[in-house]
Amino acid sequence: MRWLRRIVPVVALASVATGCSDAGEPDADPTTAPPVPSATSGGASPSEEPAAAVPPHPVSLPALAQTSFDGGRLRLGAEVARGPRHRQYAVTYRSGGLTVSGRLAVPDGPGPFPAVVLAHGYIDPGVYVNGQGMTRERAWFGDRGYVALHVDYRGHAGSDADPSGGLDMRLGYTEDVVNAVLALRGWDGPVDDERVALVGRSMGGGVVYNALAVRPGLVDAAVVFAPVSSDAVDNFERWIRPDPARDGAARRILRRYGEPAAAPSFWEGISARTYFGAVTEPVLIHHGTSDDSCPIRWSRATARLMERAGVDVTMRTYPGEEHAFGPQWDLSMERTGRFLARHLG
Repeated sequence: MRWLRRIVPVVALASVATGCSDAGEPDADPTTAPPVPSATSGGASPSEEPAAAVPPHPVSLPALAQTSFDGGRLRLGAEVARGPRHRQYAVTYRSGGLTVSGRLAVPDGPGPFPAVVLAHGYIDPGVYVNGQGMTRERAWFGDRGYVALHVDYRGHAGSDADPSGGLDMRLGYTEDVVNAVLALRGWDGPVDDERVALVGRSMGGGVVYNALAVRPGLVDAAVVFAPVSSDAVDNFERWIRPDPARDGAARRILRRYGEPAAAPSFWEGISARTYFGAVTEPVLIHHGTSDDSCPIRWSRATARLMERAGVDVTMRTYPGEEHAFGPQWDLSMERTGRFLARHLG
């Protein structure tokens, strides 16, 4: 398949590094890897053995990039909803040895259809139900001729529990999204394997950034709405550290990995912006100027860093629009449709 030939090596993730300030602005160019000394540089003898490569931290995007993804066994359950031109089903598939649940919209007709994988934003897993968070988008895509697989993520709805207990910094969610793409491609349903995109909202936008970094070439395009920061420190400081309900989570994270100022390499290793140089897909970012959850400055910084890394990125801003997108949601979806039509063919 063409998509397999299009995937590029991602070992280079381990050598790309950057420093980030508390405001999420770069202290150095994140797209430039530090020079790697040759065997004869720095006074080394030509006969000396080259230094062994240092393995990446097990909780990091470089480590995830080396994962053998196992997405497959997409199973349709009951029909749970019907739109004017599509039907929706409860589904499960395999990811990282786990069963992950989701919701699948399938257009009427024989297909094959282009496909999107939907990555939803943060909803407390204790109250989350199957398919929650991107119901508008899923129906929109289904009625316009896209197969749309909404991922519940591990630990949500009917999915198996998160084996990390929340200490994988949500990289498991990234694994679930990558495996969702593979599950769609392995399904015998009406999916056009040559035309697949990722679409994420809020936290799911960050999941999409991660997926693009660890599996460049897997999909053809990506769209994010009101995304979180591409700097993991921004997200930790905004939601996890100050939230009394997550005080235990913050303490466990800091005890395991260290404060951002004391352990910058760990926090860079889980930040998508560190690895934007690996991204090969065009990206469309939607963000409202009145978003008081994910500040628009985060997306502006992300777009600048993507451009610097050579990513084909477009950012659309929506004056007065808030985090959830209300009055201008239709406009954002029209722009999404045009973007995907252009890049999915």
